[in-house]
Amino acid sequence: MAATGEGLKAMLRAGGQWLEAHVQVVNNLNVFPVPDGDTGTNMVLTMRAALASAAKAGDDRVETIAAAVAHGALLGARGNSGVILSQFWQGVARFLAGRDHVTAEGWANATRQGVEAAYQSVLNPVEGTILTVARAAAEAAQQSAKTNRDLTVVLADMVAAAQAAQANTPALLPILQEAGVTDSGGQGLVYILEGCLRCLRGEMVEPEPVGVAAAERQPVLELDEAGYGYDVQFLIQGERLNVEEIRAQIDRLGWSTLVVGDERLVKVHVHVHDPGMPLSYGASLGPLTDVVVENMALQARQFARQRGGGTHVPPLSLPSQLTDRLRDSMTSVGTVCVAPSQGLAHILQSLGANQIVLGGQTMNPSPEELLAAIDKFHGNDVLLLPNNANVILAAQQAQKLSSKNVRVIPTKTIPQGIAALLSLNYQTDLAANAERMLDAAQQVQTLEITRAVRETTLSGFQIKLGDVMGLLNDELVSVGRDFDEVTLDVLEKVEAGACEVITLYFGRDCTPVQAGAMADKIKALYPELEVEVYDGGQPYYYYIISLE
Repeated sequence: MAATGEGLKAMLRAGGQWLEAHVQVVNNLNVFPVPDGDTGTNMVLTMRAALASAAKAGDDRVETIAAAVAHGALLGARGNSGVILSQFWQGVARFLAGRDHVTAEGWANATRQGVEAAYQSVLNPVEGTILTVARAAAEAAQQSAKTNRDLTVVLADMVAAAQAAQANTPALLPILQEAGVTDSGGQGLVYILEGCLRCLRGEMVEPEPVGVAAAERQPVLELDEAGYGYDVQFLIQGERLNVEEIRAQIDRLGWSTLVVGDERLVKVHVHVHDPGMPLSYGASLGPLTDVVVENMALQARQFARQRGGGTHVPPLSLPSQLTDRLRDSMTSVGTVCVAPSQGLAHILQSLGANQIVLGGQTMNPSPEELLAAIDKFHGNDVLLLPNNANVILAAQQAQKLSSKNVRVIPTKTIPQGIAALLSLNYQTDLAANAERMLDAAQQVQTLEITRAVRETTLSGFQIKLGDVMGLLNDELVSVGRDFDEVTLDVLEKVEAGACEVITLYFGRDCTPVQAGAMADKIKALYPELEVEVYDGGQPYYYYIISLE
């Protein structure tokens, strides 16, 4: 038995549906018992993108369907698990190019090439993960195809091998053994292969999707036009300036536009999401003077805090050094940053980020979304900061797909991203900035405080549902029942007194008053430290703390 292009499409659709029916099972296998376990969700969204692409394929030839699946997965991959899965389909598609049918032997060879591509996509492959499960399945297919010409039989042998390899992942990865779980990505692949097999056997019943929201595009940050964004004002000096043309161009870039003047001097006032755009346009016409850039969103939040009573949250304003950079129109190097919340997005923007992609835990952006943000920057040199370990592979994929000169700074946390942005020097080139930013990011330690969503054992701690956990650079170092107590415990363990600055970003479940009280406790214990507090508004993490 062999599969046609239509049969291949049906088989993969069934695999995606079977995964989707078990998405919560996969999500629950995440090692850390935090509320952002999203491996299953990322794999579902990646498969949705792949299948949507296949549905739009120009014909039903095997090579066309396989190429469409690979292309859709490539652009729509989310999280590390999704990127690895997309690379698996890339390898499969390369082998199936030029073929009209998928034979048992062809499928075995295609999956072997898929495994090779998946391993090559990871800088340091780790066994006991989806890679191990995929390799075991492909090896079983190779062996089975030597004596079987029935694709169903070969796929059944693949599933059996994948299930066995998945069950053995804790033996290969001690952290899985300690947590009492198997690998989440590997389990996702098992469900995909099981679904494919059920289709070939005629057993597939389309289940209702469980636990996954629609695969919506994560937006490049768009602020509402009732007073948020940046207030940009400047004067253009020149000869034969066309006021009407300038007004039309500026109006396309933002709102609340005011452009007046004559042939020699034009006054511009506009509200925009990216202040670099009007400034770069103005600088192309002549020298700029009297440049003013104000972040209205941060001003509005500051005003709201002041009306609500005193807090320990200092006002955020656009740094003077950034205004100087913009005044000189030094915007040849752009920055694209990923942020998990509007609050952190505004902070990154205030530090000079040209484009923000909302995403992070539970909503990892895809390479396609990152590409869209890269393309919005007018220049050719772009620095991409994922600010999340689970977004790095997608960022690297976007780098490969982009026609621009893109460098990924592998920032794993928001504090690392902020440190990297602060080190940016617009007077040096892309390579030099990439080196500077990576070095700056590596000097920062990140403390994250969150609650456990299930019971488990990890790093020697017996964790109960609802426990407060303190993570230092993604390592569990403290468990307790009180947010402040756990925070102070981690600070003691990291010898915070040796640091110079502690910056606390409080999440959406924490009030400014609570964050201020936490800051007071830190100052009392470490009077020599500079302590800053900002409203990050991030989900899941009560505090994100930067130690420098």
